[in-house]
Amino acid sequence: CKNVSLTSGDRVYQSFMSVFQSPWGAPVLAPAPCSLADVMSEQLARELHEEISHTPTYPINNTTSSDLMLAQMLQMEFDREFDTQLRREERKFNGDSKVSISFENYRMVHPYEDSDSSEDEVDWQDTRHDPYKADKPTTIPKKGFVGKGKNITTKHDEEVCGRKNTARMDNFAPEVQVGDGIGMDLKLSNHVYNALKRHCDTEQRRSARLHEKKEHSTAEQAVDPRTRLLMYKMVNAGILENINGCISTGKESVVFHANGGSFEEKIVPEECVLKVFKTTLNEFKNRDKYIKDDYRFKDRFSKLNPRKIIRLWAEKEMHNLSRMKKAGIPCPEVVILKKHILVMSFIGKDHVPAPKLKDSTLSSEDMKKAYYQVLNIMQRLYQDCNLVHADLSEYNMLWHDGQVWFIDVSQSIEPTHPHGLEFLFRDCRNVAKFFQKAGVAEALNVFELFNTVSGLQINSDNEADFLAQIEALEKRNEDHVQKSGKKIFTDTSDGSPPQLNTDDD
Repeated sequence: CKNVSLTSGDRVYQSFMSVFQSPWGAPVLAPAPCSLADVMSEQLARELHEEISHTPTYPINNTTSSDLMLAQMLQMEFDREFDTQLRREERKFNGDSKVSISFENYRMVHPYEDSDSSEDEVDWQDTRHDPYKADKPTTIPKKGFVGKGKNITTKHDEEVCGRKNTARMDNFAPEVQVGDGIGMDLKLSNHVYNALKRHCDTEQRRSARLHEKKEHSTAEQAVDPRTRLLMYKMVNAGILENINGCISTGKESVVFHANGGSFEEKIVPEECVLKVFKTTLNEFKNRDKYIKDDYRFKDRFSKLNPRKIIRLWAEKEMHNLSRMKKAGIPCPEVVILKKHILVMSFIGKDHVPAPKLKDSTLSSEDMKKAYYQVLNIMQRLYQDCNLVHADLSEYNMLWHDGQVWFIDVSQSIEPTHPHGLEFLFRDCRNVAKFFQKAGVAEALNVFELFNTVSGLQINSDNEADFLAQIEALEKRNEDHVQKSGKKIFTDTSDGSPPQLNTDDD
């Protein structure tokens, strides 16, 4: 071997490997050169053949010879993996919610198809044998205790009662999310459980009333189906040509603008308003003091349910407007009353309502003129119409065609009302304060205005003393009415109904 001469290729290879060094300093061991004759030897071929023959091979299932069967088996395995991921998504989506949503319809492998699935796999819809569901606490038998001696546990045990109350939360309404209290070993005291139960019962009754409230209530700038039907009937009967839309809203009512038609050979004003009293009852619960002591509605008030009282308010405003119109006081003219819808003439022009006295920009002369008009109307309202507005302010007075108009008289009462003079004093205070701020030098103070309107002579500059004298007058008036109440009617001997001596509208 030493005498064997190297070829040119071998010399180049050795020189190259001698130059190349490892970066760590140690030389890289070059593989032993192999000639072409060695590669072509039969011994090397046999070694390679033996090495390949020892490579492990996996047997192919000879029972599955069809390509369709192979494809179906692969698809089944893919579907099972998809269902496993879908189960994870379902558990993540539902969490600890009492009411869970099932993804059963999105499964790829159905229970009757998945016959090869493992036996410990629990079907989604079968929760009777759910291994992950916490067991309910054991209950005390009828005898009231378990155990003996020191290990006795009665039905009054704190932990037993706590776990029992937690289990009883499953009987709450479905919309109440109680969580997994059993799994957390939650113990609720009787006080907490009873409070939760009362709250759930209250919420369930409230939700049951919610649908009825929406269907039978007049909301902000909207009407319930019954009110809408009444409005459509007015249009079909020709009383109104059309209803244009809402022009204002208040605490008690919603006002719509409409074009008038004709009613029983009576010409309806060209422009009308529909005052729809709200049927939510929220604003009328605390306002019965305006109507229950009014002799015109006193007997009817105690016999009506709260919803019919709203119709009574509309009727009350119609009667008050009729009195004011007969006395020549500027106010809307009543067209027709349908339950809780009052149709009146429109105060304004070309669909534009007249501005409130609060929003109108009047000169000093017009403001002075408006003050004397208001003073005159208040006197006529009290003396001629025998009414007290009871809610008079710059928001319930309109300025139209150089004239002050009074509106919103549904709460107006008579001076004989147990609180009639108090309401009159409040009206006078609102009017005096507004015109004094507006710069009307001739405006009377609240005490002078009250005496001027009522015709009484109460001498006091102190509001508390003034109100005390007013209450004394109301008390004497109420006692007089009670004493003379039997003399209001005259007895008739012929068996006919008693006749009322006083005039009533």
